[in-house]
Amino acid sequence: MSQAKGFNPFEMAQKQFDKVADLLELDTGTREILRNPMREYAFNIPVRMDDGKVKVFRGFRVQHNDARGPCKGGIRFHPQETVDTVRALAMWMTWKCSVVDIPLGGGKGGVICDPHNLSAREQEGICRGWVRQIAKVVGPLSDVPAPDVMTNAQHMLWILDEYEAIHGGHYPGLITGKPVGLGGSLGRKEATGYGLVFVLREALRELGMKPENTSASVQGFGNVAQFAIELYQRLGGRVICVSCWDQKDQTSYTFKKEPAIKLEELLGITDRFGGIDKEKAKDLGYQVLPGEAWLTQDVDILMPAAIENQLTGETAPRISRKVRVVAEGANGPTTPEADEVFRERNVFVLPDFLANAGGVTCSYFEQVQSNMNYFWEKDEVLGKLDVKMTSAFHGVSELARQKKLYMRDAAYVIAINRVAQACKDRGWV
Repeated sequence: MSQAKGFNPFEMAQKQFDKVADLLELDTGTREILRNPMREYAFNIPVRMDDGKVKVFRGFRVQHNDARGPCKGGIRFHPQETVDTVRALAMWMTWKCSVVDIPLGGGKGGVICDPHNLSAREQEGICRGWVRQIAKVVGPLSDVPAPDVMTNAQHMLWILDEYEAIHGGHYPGLITGKPVGLGGSLGRKEATGYGLVFVLREALRELGMKPENTSASVQGFGNVAQFAIELYQRLGGRVICVSCWDQKDQTSYTFKKEPAIKLEELLGITDRFGGIDKEKAKDLGYQVLPGEAWLTQDVDILMPAAIENQLTGETAPRISRKVRVVAEGANGPTTPEADEVFRERNVFVLPDFLANAGGVTCSYFEQVQSNMNYFWEKDEVLGKLDVKMTSAFHGVSELARQKKLYMRDAAYVIAINRVAQACKDRGWV
């Protein structure tokens, strides 16, 4: 699941934008505003480690655009984090909030670190140090962070606590992904995976395919994949394999079982980072295959739900001809070269910033609830999420049919046009 050397996600994000900017015939000023982040912050985070020595970690926060509302986006901890990854993810967040029509802009944060090798106290030091560096430019009305890769509710709570200590008050709307008992929203942990399946359900309906007659192969076994698998299987679909990263071996494996994997038994042998115990899986009757084997399965649906740059010009041609739908749970899993392969094969692609927007949509719901100090029941949250995701899908699908556009291009046209109009209405261009 590692990225190819030389791959630059921000260059890919800009390439995707440029194509749609040409379609929309955007003027030069609007292009320049939207093609690059409005603000970027990079800073050092000194932390006293458990051995008594001070180690300095590099942190980032990128605010891509806030024309439609406060910036919104996660904070990821990753040893290979780069500022270009953060820039790309911030830009994609702008389009994601826009395509599902919630009043937020795009932001993203990160720290170069590996939580696998850090104690809880050291991770707390990074979280508190991160917000100390950035406390003046984030907040409920300006920029609202959230969990992302290798961060969780506990990390968010440390950040919130430090922010409130700095500013001397309670600001639960600063951050989303909090524990439910401390201002978090019910339904948040399910939101991204469920949102993915809500749009997949609508796509299958449009294609005349019944979920109970379909099969899927999934890359990733973290929060997004786990809940997507759960809801997809409840609709009657079969997942025959999942691929995930093995921290011990520093490589990925595909775990396959037919006629279908059993979600509960895999969850019982999964660590908190979504890694499956290889030996225990074998004991349960799973085939353990190379990491990229998920790509070549004879299934109807592929769900990349791990990291960027997984479906490329090299890997896409290896995908089975049986595949009808690619549902992108990850951010930026498909390169423009892979998109060309999917166009030629008439594969129905549910683009990432539409398909995985359930997470930011529910984060928006959490932000609203925190700011008004009134919280909804889980069914209400998930019902609102279903309505938002279904409406967004049909808006994109209808434009794609009307203008004979690829689904990704149609989603971009809607998203970029809304942000460009907001910039124009504000008098920025």
